[in-house]
Amino acid sequence: MQLSEQEIIRREKLGQLRALGITPYPAAMFPVDTRTFEAKQGFEEGRKVVMAGRLMSRRIQGKASFAELQDSEGRIQLYFNRDEICPGEDKTLYNEVYKKLLDIGDIIGVEGTLFKTQVGEKTVLVTGLTVLSKALRPLPLPKTDAEGRVYDEFNDPELRYRQRYVDLVVNPQVRDTFVKRTKITNSIRTFFNAKGYLEVETPILQPIPGGATARPFVTHHNALNIPLYLRIANELYLKRLIVGGFEGVYEFSKDFRNEGMDRTHNPEFTVMELYVAYKDYFWMMELTEQLLERVALETTGGTKVHVGEQEIDFTAPYPRVPMLEAIKTHTGFDLTGMEEPQLREVAQKLKLEVDPTMGAGKIIDHIFGEFCEHHYVQPTFIIDYPREMSPLTKAHRSKPGLTERFELLINGKEIANAYSELNDPIDQRERFEEQLRLSEKGDDEAMFIDQDFLRALEYGMPPTSGIGIGIDRLVMLLTNNSSIQEVLFFPQMRPEKKPLDLAEHEKTVLALLKADAPLPLATLKTQSGLSNKAWDKAIKGLTKLGLASVAREGEILMCYLKDS
Repeated sequence: MQLSEQEIIRREKLGQLRALGITPYPAAMFPVDTRTFEAKQGFEEGRKVVMAGRLMSRRIQGKASFAELQDSEGRIQLYFNRDEICPGEDKTLYNEVYKKLLDIGDIIGVEGTLFKTQVGEKTVLVTGLTVLSKALRPLPLPKTDAEGRVYDEFNDPELRYRQRYVDLVVNPQVRDTFVKRTKITNSIRTFFNAKGYLEVETPILQPIPGGATARPFVTHHNALNIPLYLRIANELYLKRLIVGGFEGVYEFSKDFRNEGMDRTHNPEFTVMELYVAYKDYFWMMELTEQLLERVALETTGGTKVHVGEQEIDFTAPYPRVPMLEAIKTHTGFDLTGMEEPQLREVAQKLKLEVDPTMGAGKIIDHIFGEFCEHHYVQPTFIIDYPREMSPLTKAHRSKPGLTERFELLINGKEIANAYSELNDPIDQRERFEEQLRLSEKGDDEAMFIDQDFLRALEYGMPPTSGIGIGIDRLVMLLTNNSSIQEVLFFPQMRPEKKPLDLAEHEKTVLALLKADAPLPLATLKTQSGLSNKAWDKAIKGLTKLGLASVAREGEILMCYLKDS
């Protein structure tokens, strides 16, 4: 492992601390009794406190020093006086440990008393210092110049997501997003618990990935010698509980879909699903309005939320727009009663690409997604989806060919999906068989037939309404974040590229290529100034690592730079 100069120095200091008999990573509990927010809000001059956190800045002035301590709630100023923390003859703790062996980012514990400086700054007069954890890597701290300009901010998104632990330390405002996320989920729980609904847990590893149309992750159980799937939805298990006699159940579900990643999709995401017996989708729309209005109020202090340049109003009620009506409004095409061949013709006229594996449902969904979705900024229920799009939904009571389904769109994105749940086992079997035919056509997102779920329905499921709410997307809205990665502590990332350990002669040749590629091989050799042996090693090494390639152009061998 290659270490930077600072990392080497910090490891040397670690050894020096140990040589002084100081344990840099003590096992004993440190008895914190006050945090920064409490110390400042309930400030009492002369009050004794015990605090702990990271050392974030220092101004050493001989036998006195000001520093900043950061804990989970904020920062507070510390004042170190040599004679206060070292009242006896031995001044090692201040002169050696504090001044020379501590660094920014180290975690320390302090005992002391609260006071105000001459300029009114609330400060801790430190009388005791304990090293709790020596940081071996320096924090990427931003610096502000005399004119207020900030440099070296830790704001590169990829670095922030890969090293969220650093992001949370140096950008404390990021914590607010995750605190608000917890408030949102707690608010939802309180709302449902007050209605008597039961929070449950259902399997993540499933023998059949059901409840949604999506591509699953597959794994293998060695002991049973069977394939298992990470759940794409928990719907079918929650419905089994309704069959079992529970009237209302909900789950905050970690779901997994083996699909693309972008600003609104992560392969692992959180959905809250709720199922209530003896209800329908009209009732569920009213409940959803009440829930989101309450959550917005409890987590942001109001029902109007700024998202980018938009102001989203969560005040109920929300408009109800039939899906085919929305498509007609925004495309001019009435898709009512159209079969798959006609839908393909419409897609062609709209210059939409559709592949042979797509059935009628997917084509309609594609048209809606491209031409309609983005128009619905304020909360809007898109209702009455075609049957082909909704294999788990009851047929509409008065509109042939449609189902009792709605999606809630906010800021042009789907936030929730809900049905009057299909509880006819014969109809459900036929819908699954339709999905099987789609799968045979090549649709890798089509549903599997879940025989056990069909068996459960045959025992009788009461009329039920269910909903799934995308928690990550809801948090994005209520925290004004445009990227899902901002509301996940640890979003999925591409593998980190490891720095290549190149020999000096390889670095020489690579630098020449980067400056002026492609180059004739003979020219490159001359410019490198390397001996024949070193040249051979360099060019072979670069081609083996995939950094360069050699190809003949006519009579000349050319060397090309490749993407690393």
